[in-house]
Amino acid sequence: MSWTPPDHIGWTLWRAAHVWRTEFTAAMVAAGHEWFGQARAKLIPHIGPKGLRQSELVARSGLTKQAVQQFVDELERDGILTRVPDAVDARARRVIPTQVGLAAMQDADRIKAEIEARWREVVGTVAFAQLDSALQRLIAAGEGGGLPGQGGGGKKD
Repeated sequence: MSWTPPDHIGWTLWRAAHVWRTEFTAAMVAAGHEWFGQARAKLIPHIGPKGLRQSELVARSGLTKQAVQQFVDELERDGILTRVPDAVDARARRVIPTQVGLAAMQDADRIKAEIEARWREVVGTVAFAQLDSALQRLIAAGEGGGLPGQGGGGKKD
């Protein structure tokens, strides 16, 4: 019995995201950020250059408090992130990138732009813009409960 891949957009989106992540991760590792090939790198997109409270990082990343704690510990030990007291809440700690972390974020921005340019060449500028627009609308509808079956009614163009 042979396996046939699912025939639906979810599978196509997953595969496209996988191709993008694989290319991005390989380029980050090649740029000298070996740690980007590890699970702990999944925190970085949620942090941003100004950082955020560690509790917010747990909520944004969807990881457990324990996993975030472990990953932040490792990234801090390697000089990629640091923790500082929160200016608003003395009980809270902010996780912020170090200069090494900021350099990785700059490389990530450059690499993302390079990948996007290659993908734009493959499908064409107009089709790429339409794809981006359609995905943005789906994301917004999903986050706002506007997709059919979510109680928001869903809207078609």
